[in-house]
Parts: sequence; C-alpha cells; structure tokens
Amino acid sequence: MFKSLVEAAKNSPFSSPFQARCEAKVPAKIEASDSCEYGSMKFYMLCGFGGILSCGITHTAVVPLDLVKCRIQTNPAKYKNIINGFSVTFKEDGFKGFGKGWAPTAIGYSMQGLGKFGFYEVFKYFYSGILGEELSYTWRTSLYLAASASAEFFADIFLCPMEAVKVRIQTQPSSPPVLRKAAPQIYREEGLWGFYKGISPLWMRQIPYTMMKFACFERTVEVLYKYVVPKPRDACSKPEQLIVTFAAGYIAGIFCAVVSHPADTIVSKLNQDTGSTAVQAAKQLGMKGLWKGLLPRIIMIGTLTALQWFIYDGVKVWLRLPRPPPPEMPESLKLKLLEKQQ
Repeated sequence: MFKSLVEAAKNSPFSSPFQARCEAKVPAKIEASDSCEYGSMKFYMLCGFGGILSCGITHTAVVPLDLVKCRIQTNPAKYKNIINGFSVTFKEDGFKGFGKGWAPTAIGYSMQGLGKFGFYEVFKYFYSGILGEELSYTWRTSLYLAASASAEFFADIFLCPMEAVKVRIQTQPSSPPVLRKAAPQIYREEGLWGFYKGISPLWMRQIPYTMMKFACFERTVEVLYKYVVPKPRDACSKPEQLIVTFAAGYIAGIFCAVVSHPADTIVSKLNQDTGSTAVQAAKQLGMKGLWKGLLPRIIMIGTLTALQWFIYDGVKVWLRLPRPPPPEMPESLKLKLLEKQQ
C-alpha cells in the first residue's frame, strides 16, 4: 500500500509543484548526512519501524495506569478514583496484577504504531502531491488532519483485536489472565466478531485523538520555533530539537486525551460486557460516566504522546532519516501576496 500511494502521488497531474520541491530542495540537503531520500520506500518503512518502537514501548510501559483507568471506567463503584484504584488492585492482585494485559498491549500498539506513523508519512506525501506546493502550505492544518485520520483508520484495524483481548483481561475477573488463553476464549464465545465489535467506537476514539495528536503537534512545533526557541531550528543541536519535540508532544497529548475520552470509556465498557453495543454502553454509562477516569488518562496520554514523539523523532535521528524543518511560505506565494498589496 505504501508503494501504490506514493506512485499515485507521483503520477497525479497535480503533483508536479510538490514533487519539484521534494526533489529539488530536500534531497539537496540530505545527500551527505541522511540514509535515504524523503518519500522513498525505505523512508516509509523506517518511519513505520519508528512507530512500532514509539507506540509499543510507551503503551506497554504504562499498562498499570491503563489497567486502573479501564477499571475506573467499567466499575466506578469499586474503583472510585486513581489512588483507590491502585490500592484495590494491589490488595487483590499484588504487584503482579498491575501487569495484566501487557502482552496484547505490546503487540497491538506496536502494530498500531506501524500504521499510525508509517501511513501518516505516506498520506501526508500523497495529499501534498495532490494539493501542490502553495495549497500544501496554506491548508497545512487540514493536510495534517486528513493524513492522520487516513492513517489511523488503518492503524485501528491492526489494533482492534489486541485491544479487545487487553480490556477483557483487565476488566473481567472471569477472563484468563494471559493472551494465549484469553484470545481463544473470545473466539469460542463470540467468533471473529468478538475481536472487532469495538472497531466503531475505537475509530470514534482514535481518529479524533490522532487528528489532534498530529495536527496539534505539527503546529505547536512551528509555534515553538517561531516564538519560544531563541534560535532557528537549523542552529539547534539534535538534543535541543528533541526537547522541543517532547514539549510539543505533551501539549498535543493533553488535547488528545480530552477530545477522545468519552469514546475511550465506551470502548472499555463495550469490551467488558459481552454482547453489548456502543449505544447500549453509552446509555448505561450516562454523561457523567463517560468522563470517568479522565485525570489518569490525561496523565497517561500526555506522557505517552510526548514520549512517542520523542522516541519517533529520536529513531529518525538515530537512523539518519530526513527531518524537514517546519514549513515555510513558498516564494511563489510570497510574490503573489506582494502583488496583491501593491
């Protein structure tokens, strides 16, 4: 799919301005220091690898917090808040209990990271090729939103089966505590649909989340370098650039958590209750219940998003991938604006 989208963008009658920019400007800067050309198949595959590490490592690291968050959402009478949730879980299961669901989390979110970051780069290139250089700059926020939404649609298909297993392990006391036993149980009880019954609310949760995550991050980076960082990006060292990446990622993560939280609560409830639907779960939870667990999720998602962007950008630095600077207004557009002012 990477290859077909890239070829489509290159062959599009609208793509010549964008291609000219990529071929004339970017490679001229990357020939000596970078390991591959921006927009090449190798570039996309390595971006996908960065996404695997970014999402797989971070989501697995916060499994204890995620477990408590899911239990607050699905059983608020027992798990009243984040502190009480950790206390009750420790009393019942000990330290070992905080690791429940780590295997489906690691596998599922690694696959999601592959789709999220890899396809984002593909769709950003593809849509930019259609829009052309000037519109890609003028409508860049819309470009980020469209590319990230498209990428997340496919990433969630990769994630959904393991997300179903994870939530079942974490929230159903009767569920086997390990992946190799919980997954077959879901298949026996509900068939293949048991792994995908949460795909619609997962899209409802993840697509707005990812749109916010990428668009907010891209624009925040732009603002930080323009108004906060005291020197141009090219003058910053790689560690300094990664600090900016982390800060922009955390800011984006806070917005992501708020936007996607109600759908996240529905996903947790849906995968806990066998045979329920998204509408039934929402009615059962009520408006107040939809926002249960928001604080731990803000902490979790803010930290996750910051670390994901830090790891992803760090992998790009490590593998010497092209890292174009924040977009600047094309010269042709500057000339048009000057002509209008005269």
